[in-house]
Amino acid sequence: MQLITSQIKQSMSGASWIRKMFEKGAELKAKYGADAVCDFSLGNPDVPPPAKVADVLHDIADNAVRPLGLGYCPNAGLPVFREALASYISKQQNMKVAPKDVVCSVGAAGALVSFFRAVIEAGDEVICPAPYFVEYGSYCGHFGGVLKSVPSSLPSFEPDVEAIASAITPKTRVLLINSPNNPTGAIYSIEVLKRLAALVDEVNSKREAQDGENARPLYLLSDEPYRAFAYDGVEVPAILPLTKFAVVLGSFSKTLSLAGERIGYIVANPEMPGGDLLVNAVTLTTRTLGFVNAPVIGQQLAAKLLDETVDLDVYDRRRKLMAEVLTNAGIEFTMPKGAFYFFPKAPGGDDIEFVNALQEELVLAVPGRGFGMPGYIRLSCSVDEKIIERSAAGFAKAVEKFKQ
Repeated sequence: MQLITSQIKQSMSGASWIRKMFEKGAELKAKYGADAVCDFSLGNPDVPPPAKVADVLHDIADNAVRPLGLGYCPNAGLPVFREALASYISKQQNMKVAPKDVVCSVGAAGALVSFFRAVIEAGDEVICPAPYFVEYGSYCGHFGGVLKSVPSSLPSFEPDVEAIASAITPKTRVLLINSPNNPTGAIYSIEVLKRLAALVDEVNSKREAQDGENARPLYLLSDEPYRAFAYDGVEVPAILPLTKFAVVLGSFSKTLSLAGERIGYIVANPEMPGGDLLVNAVTLTTRTLGFVNAPVIGQQLAAKLLDETVDLDVYDRRRKLMAEVLTNAGIEFTMPKGAFYFFPKAPGGDDIEFVNALQEELVLAVPGRGFGMPGYIRLSCSVDEKIIERSAAGFAKAVEKFKQ
């Protein structure tokens, strides 16, 4: 009997690598003990939230026991939070944003899904550079969208603008980028981003000339949950001002270590023609997809913490330590400029074989093919420094198995 749809069955197969690593990690930890296993498979932010969280939670608790204290709120979010977000995003994006331009979401994932529901018709294409976050295909695929990945330029992992331009068709609806990037840690340069924005404007100009008011625009959609994670003085460029059809989304899962609270946002360029219609549509899809509204406690928390971040120096120390471990093991990699991941080459060229070799040394990584790029592995640095230090021998031993 066919209990589930073929589409979901295919999605489950495509997402299986992270799930396999999680299950393998549980198995190894049960057998050898949790302290013996070096698990770099999951991007679960482990640095404690800012200390101010405790005080804010106490204030929320004091005011919660009243009529509608924790009741439904407007689908687009608490007015006070949208106002605070608009000010926050205006500074972040170097562009004046009004509360009406912002929709609060159930994490960045909820923002993506709500946006895709609002703009994707069956058969529409979403183009993104590879490697990419594994769930993108499912997020647009739920509504008949097709994810088309385009290999990034190496070794920088920046988008290949010419290749992306060649991949665009009349069905292309969204150009999706993610910087700082998961899984590579790349931060896209302003030069590359300006070229992508110019490409979007060129495509939209041609579509408008051909179809007039019936033209369906190409959106430049920037997924930015790791925006605060930039190292060595590297700046994360503002996307919103680059094209009228820019849309930016983010979350506080990583920057505040509030992943379980599921608080994110999406904002459209205020100068977008018909932008109010898009914002209203995303507000509607937030409701009709069953999210209804972002968690109220999380909104109240984030509203008081917009100027805070976790201790980013902790992640930077881990980044440098992981680079040292990989270098000493003889593993080739591009130093990540942001986020908290590494995406090194798999010695021997086969990412699955190398991941299996690492498992024999009680080190867990995810094959790069799970992110659309075989031949590499992903390592998450959201782990204690002691685990990174302890993994050094395991990496070195695994590499030895692939030397000629």
